[in-house]
Amino acid sequence: MYAIVSLQGQQFRVEPGETLAVNRMDAEPGETVTVKDGVLLAKNDDGLKVGSPRIDGATVELEVLEHFRGDKITVFKMKRRKRYRRKNGHRQEWTRVRVSDISLG
Repeated sequence: MYAIVSLQGQQFRVEPGETLAVNRMDAEPGETVTVKDGVLLAKNDDGLKVGSPRIDGATVELEVLEHFRGDKITVFKMKRRKRYRRKNGHRQEWTRVRVSDISLG
């Protein structure tokens, strides 16, 4: 069984027991987050269910494992012959979650 879920503007293919990193969520480690209105597609033994745009009554349970920061990205801007140079860095905030359960309602 798997589902395609929309979380914080991104779409993920999830299966029960799978862990994935998503943009930082407002939940503490150990909490359970229920995604109710973001299930776009689901496949189980009975067949494929496609939402238009979402599947009514379908939920995905996510367990928050940890919050962490990604690798540093260097942003460098330059205009040649103009003495313009800017160097910045960025580290993205992530949340690691585990998919506990997928139910189609």
